[in-house]
This record gives sequence, C-alpha cells and structure tokens, in this order.
Amino acid sequence: MKTKVLIVDDSAIVREIFLREFSKDPEIEVVGTAPDPFVARDKIVRLKPDVITLDIEMPRMDGITFLKKLMKYYPLPVIIVSSLTPKGGELALEALESGAIDVVCKPGVSYTVGDMSAELIDKLKSAARIKVFKQKTMTTQSDITTRRLSMTRTTNKVVAVGASTGGTQAIQYLLSMLPSNAPGILIVQHMPEHFTRAFADRLNQVCAIKVKEAEDGSTVVPGKALIAPGNYHMLLRRSGAMYYVQVKSGPLVSRHRPSADVLFKSVARYAGRNAIGVIMTGMGRDGAQGLKEMKDNGASTIAQDEESCVVFGMPKVAIELGAADTVAPLEKIPEYILKLSQSQ
Repeated sequence: MKTKVLIVDDSAIVREIFLREFSKDPEIEVVGTAPDPFVARDKIVRLKPDVITLDIEMPRMDGITFLKKLMKYYPLPVIIVSSLTPKGGELALEALESGAIDVVCKPGVSYTVGDMSAELIDKLKSAARIKVFKQKTMTTQSDITTRRLSMTRTTNKVVAVGASTGGTQAIQYLLSMLPSNAPGILIVQHMPEHFTRAFADRLNQVCAIKVKEAEDGSTVVPGKALIAPGNYHMLLRRSGAMYYVQVKSGPLVSRHRPSADVLFKSVARYAGRNAIGVIMTGMGRDGAQGLKEMKDNGASTIAQDEESCVVFGMPKVAIELGAADTVAPLEKIPEYILKLSQSQ
C-alpha cells in the first residue's frame, strides 16, 4: 500500500515543490496539503494520512504548538521540515522532544531540492511504519540525577555511538545516566547543520558529563562527549597516548554526513580493543559495517534491541552482520558501557 502523506506548510511554493517531488515516488500518495494547522486539523481527520510533513514557523498557530496538540489527541508520525538556521535548530530540537519523528532541512543554498527530496522520501516511508503513542511526560532531571550510575574508576577507553531516527531522545537518556567521570564519548547523530549545536547545548544542561559539538582537534577525555557537527564527518585520531578528533567535509558515506561508519572505522583503526561501540535506533544501515570493523579489531560492541528502538534499522543490520557482541534495551546500555570501560 502507498504511504499517504499530508503536507503542512504556509509557503505555497514549498507545498508545490513537495507535492511534485513526492509524487515522483510510486510508493507515496500525497493525499492533501494545508497552509496552516487549522486547515491541517480538518484534513487529518478526513484524509487519515500515514505521516505528516510539518513546518515550524507558520501563521495563526506555530508548528510546535500544533505538534503538541496532535501528539496529545491524535498521535501520528510527523517529520519536521525546518529552515537551516540556528533558531531553526533550536525549534527543531523542541519539536523532537515534543514527539516529532525526525527533522529535515528545507531546500536552500547549501541543501538542494534533490538532496532534500531523496532523504525526505526515505524518511516518510519509514516513519509511516512507526507506531506513535500519546506524548508521555519526560523523566525529570531530579529523577535522572538520583538514578545516575556511579563509577569508582575510569580508563582511557573511547566510546563511539551512532544513531539516527529516534536517537535524540535515546542519546539524551544514555548520557544523562552516565557519571561525570565516564569515558570519553564520540557521537554521530544524523542531524543537519546548526541542529547539532543546539542538541549538544541542550544535553550539556542536563548531563553530569560535559557535552559539546566537536571542533577539529577537540581532545577525547573522560567526562566529555563530543557530538559530530551536522554536514561534517568526525573521525578519531591519536597522537601518542592522546586521542583527538578530526572534523572534515567529504562525500556522503552510507548516504550520510556525518556518518557513523566513518566514525566507527576510524575508532577501529586508532583505538582497537580500547574502544566500545554502540549502535542505536535509526533507519538504514549506517554504522553497521563500521561496528563490524570495530569488533574485528577487538572492541566491545553493543546494539540497541528492537523493542526499545523507534526504528530498528541500523541495529538490525549490525546484528545481522554479526557486529554486535551484546543486544540490549536502551535502559541497560549505560550500565554495559560502564562495566566494559572498567575492564582491561
């Protein structure tokens, strides 16, 4: 059956572009468009779409307010289409926290219609298969603090994490559960440019460890997590006993930039058995081959289990490749990381 899509955007030009591009795919049916949330509300009830694309900044009612109402009364998969700006990144992050499945940038100077269409069409078809439930109250910071795992000693191990759809919430949980002396962590989360900085800043406010968007030459040390910047690859490098990261441009790898495969393969090369690899919720196969290389080079590897994933794509492929030593629910992954980081 075709994936039924409703386009919600106040720009007639954007609606026309999306309608044209989506209609090129035989597996997608655009059942309607709406210029604002009020029109969208009526069309959702009448047309029953499988998935919605939603602009954030719209007249009459902004996209965040509409999304929160939708998740409360009529939950269904929503993909945010946002402007590529720092403000757009902050709003997109709020949208993800409010129940959106994923975020994609609007076409612009550095992001063409063709690039956007291919990525968004894949996300639409995957999102349509996701079961969305009414928005639950997030765990409070005080709850997380009291449950944070303790760690009596640390090593210079390197933890590499890759995630995509559903990863923002999963990564927030993971990092929030780690103590301030956790091993150095490198993270690839598929997000556009500007969005990753807002994500890192938000995590830094709620975690015991320091969280920053990576810069070229940033050192990898205990108590710090580095998020790969959107539109750039992040690789691990080593100088003597010191680990640091290289941030650079380059072609898409596994259809992504940043790519978990790029990170994992560099970790396999420079950290070997001194590393821990974690692949989490997300569609596609990015990171699976890299995680296999990490395992083959002596690293300990973990894949998130199907039940706790929003999309069991990346971990599934990794498991099928034999890349995962351990398959675990999200709530157990922090504990596994700490145990493995204390082993010699």
